[in-house]
Amino acid sequence: MLPKYQNKISEIRQMIIAIIEQIAQSSQLTLNAFEKCDEEHFNKAKTQLNTLQQQANALDNEIIKTFALFGPEAHELRLMVAYLKMNGEVVRIGEGVVKYTRRMFEHCKSELDLTPLRPSIIMLHKSTINSLEHILKCFNEIEICDTNEMYRKVMVEESKNDDIFAVLEKDIMQQITRGDDISLEYVKILGTIRKLERSCDRSVNIAKLLVFAEKGGEIQIYE
Repeated sequence: MLPKYQNKISEIRQMIIAIIEQIAQSSQLTLNAFEKCDEEHFNKAKTQLNTLQQQANALDNEIIKTFALFGPEAHELRLMVAYLKMNGEVVRIGEGVVKYTRRMFEHCKSELDLTPLRPSIIMLHKSTINSLEHILKCFNEIEICDTNEMYRKVMVEESKNDDIFAVLEKDIMQQITRGDDISLEYVKILGTIRKLERSCDRSVNIAKLLVFAEKGGEIQIYE
């Protein structure tokens, strides 16, 4: 691999790391905000992702320029395709965090009593953050990262996430079927926490793409 190409790959990887770090930090801020129902932390979390789309566009442009300038071989081409698809998944996670942050603040300020749901929502949120941190660790230690082991860890978090969401969904549906005045609020919060469940699915997609970049095979991601 040519030195200039190696440098471009390193630059692209650092851009991906920077975006995922911002999303993970914003998600952690949102979790802290939810635990305390703290408006300031909710606002900080949203502000942190204000430039997400611009950063993602810049990353896409760098990947496309690298395609055009270096005409990569099969392995390098696989890496570029993986990074390009990862960027789309990362953006969707970030957009989900922004929507979750905005809606969760509204739930905190509503008349809905979140106390029975709070422990499960916190666990759901933590598993989503954990999956991002496993991916970040692999990116930061790319030369020694065991992508299969990283993928296994992300899948553990995703499985945990699915189980917690199933419990939450059942509890919330019981409240919705009561048909009282706050049933609509329960419908809304179910849609909000589904953002966390989908974010964890997309983390699995990124983990799969990292494995694909290293080992090849077929690209298989959640839709």
